[in-house]
Amino acid sequence: SSSESISVPMIPLGLKETKELDLLVPLKDLISEHYGEEGVLFEKEIKEFMELRQAMRTPSRNEAGLELLMEYYNQLYFLDSRFFPPTKSLGVFFHWYDSLTGVPSHQRALAFEKGSVLFNIGALHTQIGARQDRASLPGVNQAIDAFQKAAGAFNYLKENFSNAPSLDMSAASLNMLVRLMVAQVQECVFEKMTLMCAQHDFLARLQLAQEAARVEDVYSLVHQTMTQAHVKDYVPFSWTTMVHVKSEHFKALSHYFAAIALCDCPAATDAELPEHEKAFVQFHVTMPEGPSLRVLLQDPEERRKLGKAHLKKAIMKHEEAMRIHGLCKILRKMDILQEVLSFAHKRSLSKYSEIDHEEDFFETGDAPDIHPKTHQKPEIKSPSFSQVKVTDLFHRLGPLSVFSAKNKWYPVRRVHLMRGENGFGFTLRGDSPVLIAGVIPGGCAAAAGLKEGDYIISVNGKDCKWSKHAEVVQLLKSTGEEGVEIGVITL
Repeated sequence: SSSESISVPMIPLGLKETKELDLLVPLKDLISEHYGEEGVLFEKEIKEFMELRQAMRTPSRNEAGLELLMEYYNQLYFLDSRFFPPTKSLGVFFHWYDSLTGVPSHQRALAFEKGSVLFNIGALHTQIGARQDRASLPGVNQAIDAFQKAAGAFNYLKENFSNAPSLDMSAASLNMLVRLMVAQVQECVFEKMTLMCAQHDFLARLQLAQEAARVEDVYSLVHQTMTQAHVKDYVPFSWTTMVHVKSEHFKALSHYFAAIALCDCPAATDAELPEHEKAFVQFHVTMPEGPSLRVLLQDPEERRKLGKAHLKKAIMKHEEAMRIHGLCKILRKMDILQEVLSFAHKRSLSKYSEIDHEEDFFETGDAPDIHPKTHQKPEIKSPSFSQVKVTDLFHRLGPLSVFSAKNKWYPVRRVHLMRGENGFGFTLRGDSPVLIAGVIPGGCAAAAGLKEGDYIISVNGKDCKWSKHAEVVQLLKSTGEEGVEIGVITL
């Protein structure tokens, strides 16, 4: 295939797997012990939560799968507040397997469950990114978005969940993954430029060469990160090799596009010269030897000489990329990568033979490296959890401000009150739950043992945990001669 549009494969991550989890008994026990409610009455909610967890183990590889993981992640916030007291363990272990080695880990902390789900959100973004057709602008833009979100998820994990027991969630490993995602974004940006670039425009070709140099730069950094002591035994050899191949391949491309700019694009006219000079001054890391910039840009022969030096370097780098590729058995089976590398190599060779003259007696010099530059810096996009709205499954337990695992209260007291001359003898404030703000000394509320700061949770058997101030007042007003029974709790 002579097409430039074959996309080099990207590296997607596998999802972490987890064991099934049965929360029915521990949650029912906690509801009766901590909340003083019949655990059995909440079986429906507990089962719904377990079904959500079961579904989250095998999300579909698309937006719907991401939403499912986000929904479960958000639901864990409520689970944590409701059922994980700071002082006591729920006695449940969360088991997860490492995404790269399959080694199992387990922890009692809910943070491990949250972190693992977050890891899978990142991994799912990498799979969505790797599946896009990057030969089209919409496809390449979607891939950029997916890899930026993957980088954001791994970065968020690194900053917020630091002591996970599994290797794939260690700081060193997450740091490597963030860098890998950023490099994959940068590669997509280069592909986007090739799709948008005018064919014989000198400045556009220089731009492509600098974009390719930038891709080489970021992949070199990833390669260094992958070969560090704590990471290298753990990252698959095929990944390290792929990243190494890409850094050599893009270095070759940067020199190839420099040569194309010099040899295939018309020499600068007097009107274009200032702009071309300005771009060329910032193009090389060190200025090429030889004539002045003006002569170089306007003399076709000088352009050919420098172009030839760039091609010589490109060919060496193509050969190095192919040599490294050949060292890895897994990559050798990837025809598509082999095809891209050999196509790029042949293209540079044929360009070289086209501009090589028999009467060339000059020694082809060493072309300076190209200054890396990008027109679209990768962004690390943090997960926006608020996008997926969830309602607390255990809403019936009451408002979280009071009814959470960190609060303790005395058992519910049922108090029977008769209305006196001054009403019930207390004042109320606040909403859901309504609070007794003051108790009048000598009134019937004081006699019945109500205290300032008690929460009203029921009136005549009607649950008032979520009731507004006005609703509770209305219920109390509508009581007749027989008086009223209110349920209160004291924190």
